[in-house]
Amino acid sequence: MLRSKLLSLLPRAADATRCMSSAATKLTTVEVDSKSGIATLTMNRPPVNGLNLELLRDINASIDEIESNKSRGLILTSSNPTIFSAGLDIMEMYKPDQERLRAFWTALQDCWLALYGSSVPTAAAINGHSPAGGCLLATSCEYRVMLPNFSIGLNETKLGIVAPLWFMASFLSVLPRREAERALNQGRMFSTAEALEAGLIDEIASSKEEALAKCAAFIGTFAKVNPMARALTKQQFRGADLRQLENERAQDLEKFLFFVNQPAVQKGLGIYLDGLKKKAKN
Repeated sequence: MLRSKLLSLLPRAADATRCMSSAATKLTTVEVDSKSGIATLTMNRPPVNGLNLELLRDINASIDEIESNKSRGLILTSSNPTIFSAGLDIMEMYKPDQERLRAFWTALQDCWLALYGSSVPTAAAINGHSPAGGCLLATSCEYRVMLPNFSIGLNETKLGIVAPLWFMASFLSVLPRREAERALNQGRMFSTAEALEAGLIDEIASSKEEALAKCAAFIGTFAKVNPMARALTKQQFRGADLRQLENERAQDLEKFLFFVNQPAVQKGLGIYLDGLKKKAKN
């Protein structure tokens, strides 16, 4: 079943700016602008918005919240001033509890299906570094605005990890196939300027506030477009990618579990974590 909630296609009447989710109880917050009807979904899991089971579930729940509230669009951003998201939390994969590992990957699948297949217009205000899973979230959105002097990319190969097909689908939705293949194989991280030149992002902003405004302006371009026609057109573009994962979820999960539990992969993750600890001490 495609992610096509048409509840969000009806006009929303708003009386005031409201905070729909509380940071005290969730790792995300959702605020809806009373004038534009656009919802801003902010990730807030210190220190680097590592995508663990709980954060992924919160993002998914927040997207459901935004769509059921009939918001006119969704902007994804971070509360961290230098990190959009550092990607998948390595601790979920290193010496893992197997049941939690299953739940973690299932939550990541759910999150991608929700964001990539959202029926509302989506944009990412990338206000910090965005490697691996952070890049996945950003490229799952329809539009990206990034601040200067940060980096973005799918660097899984450098960590000894193979990006699944649906990671590649998001990448291929914004980059030419030849450049996407090369970047994935190299584990390349693009600077903000390089990302703009390649087409990985759409605009550069000098501040988070400007990035949010540019994202809102993009979503505003649909104001005179029939919402149902826009959502169904988006579905037709993205439907094959969404169906592929939905039809192969169980196989994708088993491939992930088999790969992560390989001794060589566990050793590589351990070396990576040791490197992080050494950097933290220096």
